[in-house]
Amino acid sequence: MIETERLILRRYKKEDLQDLYEYLSDEEVVKYEPYKPMTLEEAAETLEWRMGTEEMIAAEHKDTHKMIGNVYLGRRDFDALEIGYVFNRQYWGQGYARESCEALIKQAFSEGVHRVFAECDPQNESSWRLLESLGFRREAFFRQNVYFWKDEAGKPIWKDTYVYAKLGHEA
Repeated sequence: MIETERLILRRYKKEDLQDLYEYLSDEEVVKYEPYKPMTLEEAAETLEWRMGTEEMIAAEHKDTHKMIGNVYLGRRDFDALEIGYVFNRQYWGQGYARESCEALIKQAFSEGVHRVFAECDPQNESSWRLLESLGFRREAFFRQNVYFWKDEAGKPIWKDTYVYAKLGHEA
């Protein structure tokens, strides 16, 4: 658990279901994610997985105790972590994602992580601007390298990807 000025970053718990469903069922929130808006049952299933992994970190608002989003920190080869974030739309533009990421990145580098990287859709300007404000550098632009969905004819709907990274010695 990590506390920031306004947040508690912690493991998920059963009581988070309604808050998790609130943002994972929002089409605008999951627009760039590899999943569609979730039903309550799907949110319950993903909550079970999130409670069982250390890679998903819940962001709880200190004042209201509402779980307002999450940060993903996945271990990768060569002392690297992949970071990602999804927040309730009601809390966008207020610095919560930045506050969460700053604290988690600082902790990761203090524990010896060499590199933190993120992949994002070039159309998701808010996401890559956040990464740049955190001191990440754009390392790659992959054209049509991934797809999450297929069209009515069963053909992939290809997407581009930006890759950003920050090194521990730059922190």
